Amino acid sequence: MTADRPRTSLLGTTALLFEAPGETTLETQRRIWAVAHEAAGFPGVREAVPGMNNLMLVFVEPPRRPEEIEQRLLELWNVVAPLPIAGRCIDLPVAYGGEAGPHMADVIEHTGMSVDEIVERHSAPTYIVFALGSHPGYCYLGGMDARIATPRRKVPVLKIPRGAVSIGGSQTGVSASDGPSGWNTIGSTQIAFFDVNRSPPALLQPGDSIRFKVARVLR
Repeated sequence: MTADRPRTSLLGTTALLFEAPGETTLETQRRIWAVAHEAAGFPGVREAVPGMNNLMLVFVEPPRRPEEIEQRLLELWNVVAPLPIAGRCIDLPVAYGGEAGPHMADVIEHTGMSVDEIVERHSAPTYIVFALGSHPGYCYLGGMDARIATPRRKVPVLKIPRGAVSIGGSQTGVSASDGPSGWNTIGSTQIAFFDVNRSPPALLQPGDSIRFKVARVLR
């Protein structure tokens, strides 16, 4: 299969991965969402999970003819209309730098920018939730200014707190729970992205969006 066409592969006996061609863009993600919406109704599909530039189908039981499902996905990809962005937009107050952003100095060193420049560029866009993953409630966001992109840390941090706002490569995100990370934490927010007592537990879904609002800058 050529590089400009989607790829499919089996994940064990009860799941299938559909990978879109090309770079991860908002247009591609909107098509992924559309395919997920349609594929969720396929016979035998338990769940359709959009990822970054991909879609995972989880089956109730091992499919007898996976090649037919693969062909159906390929045909659907060629005709589906991208889903519109019609989700919610929430504002997240963020404390940048200082104890709230222990790796701000590393981003400053890599980019050559000041704290104020980094904060301004990070808080300017409206970020679209491309997909959920990594851990429950975590949002992969699109739209970060490429000028503040910073490589992931060579030695991961064993634990960063829930609400940590971090940069990893060309992406930014907010930790939904305490845990290890190789990203550079530049700030924090008190908003809870995952709560088992909430319905649904995840605060956001693909197609929703986030605006980071500067609560304060610690130096």
